[in-house]
Amino acid sequence: MDSEQQPRLRSVVSYVKRGGRMTVGQQRAWETVWPKIGRTVSQLEPGPIDFAEWFGRPAPVVLEIGSGMGETTAQLAASAPEVNYVAVEVYEAGLGQLMLRAEKLGVENLRLLHGDAVPLLTDHVAPESLACVRIFFPDPWPKKRHHKRRLIQPPFVRLLASRLASGGTLHLATDWQDYADQMLEVCTGEPALRNRFDGWAPRPEWRPLTKFERRAEEEGRVSRDLIFEKRP
Repeated sequence: MDSEQQPRLRSVVSYVKRGGRMTVGQQRAWETVWPKIGRTVSQLEPGPIDFAEWFGRPAPVVLEIGSGMGETTAQLAASAPEVNYVAVEVYEAGLGQLMLRAEKLGVENLRLLHGDAVPLLTDHVAPESLACVRIFFPDPWPKKRHHKRRLIQPPFVRLLASRLASGGTLHLATDWQDYADQMLEVCTGEPALRNRFDGWAPRPEWRPLTKFERRAEEEGRVSRDLIFEKRP
């Protein structure tokens, strides 16, 4: 299904645009690093991104949605130099911090996109072009009246599945039990995907333990991973 055939998702967004000033280091990263590895979703040329051209090589593309402050993203990209790692994030300060972390680790296989993942996937990612999509600890919107804002909903998962290559994986993680249950229900209900495990996936040793996950553990919340695979 191409971008013209892919149904448009509803207009409710899953994030709140936060303000706040960037640090001097983050601002420097935007001025010096961003022009080399970053693009803005709203300013992309029409049509799918040519990831092989952007990275200067063909390689499996891993897309992380919502990289936050980049603590996990930089480490994961550094640990897998064989993949083309792409992160999309709406917060400027988070991208600035990610650039600083990646620069410190000497990461070269990372590209960044500033903006909303929905138009990115709908208009600028070709069908069956992604080897993996990762969404770690998205905003849980814990109040019931806000659940409609949660990112993991059937139309969005359907869109994700259409962009995964055969055998590609969708990896989700959350520390909110009711959101984990919703993720499991929604992904199980997507016919293009199958669960690699009988329910929850074991926590991968390679996924870095962030300060937010440690805080969740201290507050008594258990983190859950889900790994689904695109059917042939």
